[in-house]
Amino acid sequence: MIRVDLHTHSTRSDGTMSPEELVARARRRGVAVLSLTDHDTTAGVEEFLRACRRSGVRGVAGVELSAEAPYTLHLLGYRFAVGDPRMEEALEEVRQHRDRRNGAICDKLGHLGVPVSLEEALRESRGEVLGRPHIAQAMIRKGYARDMKDAFCRYLGRGAPAYVPRVRLCPERCLELVANAGGVTVLAHPAQTNLPPDDLEALLRRLRDRGLWGLECHIPASPPDEIFFHLRLAGKLGLHATAGSDFHGSHRPGVDLGCGVEESLLPWARLGVAL
Repeated sequence: MIRVDLHTHSTRSDGTMSPEELVARARRRGVAVLSLTDHDTTAGVEEFLRACRRSGVRGVAGVELSAEAPYTLHLLGYRFAVGDPRMEEALEEVRQHRDRRNGAICDKLGHLGVPVSLEEALRESRGEVLGRPHIAQAMIRKGYARDMKDAFCRYLGRGAPAYVPRVRLCPERCLELVANAGGVTVLAHPAQTNLPPDDLEALLRRLRDRGLWGLECHIPASPPDEIFFHLRLAGKLGLHATAGSDFHGSHRPGVDLGCGVEESLLPWARLGVAL
């Protein structure tokens, strides 16, 4: 058995640890293989890989792409060429839309009697990529929400009064970007799609036929029957079963780094890893 984690976030998106701090924690936790998969950005990957080399942790370049769908659909890209021009151009476009979205959220909050400025949210982000968790932190600091869950349930979550939809890439475009950069793509936390089993299988078949490589199955927070179902589905469809915690630091209390798996879980060489 080894401990791995192929789904983590840093302060370069919506985590609370820097890439270097993330690697240090992973080493203390005995994680042998680690990937940084920040949302729609590769800005922290080079720092992360340098820290992995210094710490003796096997690092894998990663990114989490939010795909366009009428449900939650996130795709994890691994071992691509960092700095690939086509990928970076697409991610920059997504980030520009996100910046406009942040302003629209703050405008909605103001109309709801919850004045939070972009400047206040930026202070919470400490100069890193601004997202809804930072707006929530500003709300908490000003007394408009009890905690992160309260902020999202009452104001910022999907369907709440200050929610603003994101502009996302279509799933096929996500797959194409990662493949063209030499990487592989995995569908993250499949339970979050909330699709019925037959619909989830149909989605996976469609994406597999366009190049999907794997399915995230080993998730420490998931119940055993859910993990077993996704493992069976991955095996049925010929997808590689991956493992990740979706670690965000203190933004997600109770979630820590590392998943215990068999060494034979994945063809590690495809991810540039030698065990």
